[in-house]
Amino acid sequence: MPRKPRVSPIGIPQHVIQRGNNRQVCFTSEQDFKAYAGWLKEYSRKFHVEIHAWVFMTNHVHLLCTPQKANAVSLMMQSLGRQYVRYFNYTYKRTGTLWEGRFKSCLVQTEEYLIQLYRYIELNPVRANMVNDPAEYIWSSYQINALGKTSQLCTPHQIYLSISQNPQARQASYRALFQHHLDAEMISDIRQATNKGMVIGSDTFKDQIEKLTGKSMHPKKMGRPFKVIE
Repeated sequence: MPRKPRVSPIGIPQHVIQRGNNRQVCFTSEQDFKAYAGWLKEYSRKFHVEIHAWVFMTNHVHLLCTPQKANAVSLMMQSLGRQYVRYFNYTYKRTGTLWEGRFKSCLVQTEEYLIQLYRYIELNPVRANMVNDPAEYIWSSYQINALGKTSQLCTPHQIYLSISQNPQARQASYRALFQHHLDAEMISDIRQATNKGMVIGSDTFKDQIEKLTGKSMHPKKMGRPFKVIE
């Protein structure tokens, strides 16, 4: 069966997730995280992808990013994946695949859902019971977006910048968003959209993406069509 072509319009944010094969560990040391972050910075610049938020977990990664050129996210992830696998296999004297096939992604409506994706990504270590506060986990963008830590990897999205013109006030408002976890329905919607390569957004936004790309962005109903018995 041929692979389903990716829908990746220029200028529209995407949530990207890549998992280790069979959910195996992909990062075993601090040096592994540093190596991955360095190549992510290199290839995001090379292929013109803005990175807004991220988290590197032990067996998967999440990114929130916006392509500025056609096919940019795929080119970035392919180059990053190959480079990191070579490093990982050489370092740990192993062979074979590391990643679980193709990365998964979904398009994100900026006005209503972008900040929710920021929260979803940066709260991942809290949901995994690794930390109590997202600030305690250093391999995410939370310390940049919420605490003002300097980063050459992070490009703030305009929606994030619009929280406040003052950086300190913006960071304080952003931190306040993390006083409560995302509700279960939002988490489910994000996961389903990402796994299916669809859209997280309103029906109007989905219609706009369908017109732009010619690809269906509304989930199809399961099961056989209902037969009318006359």
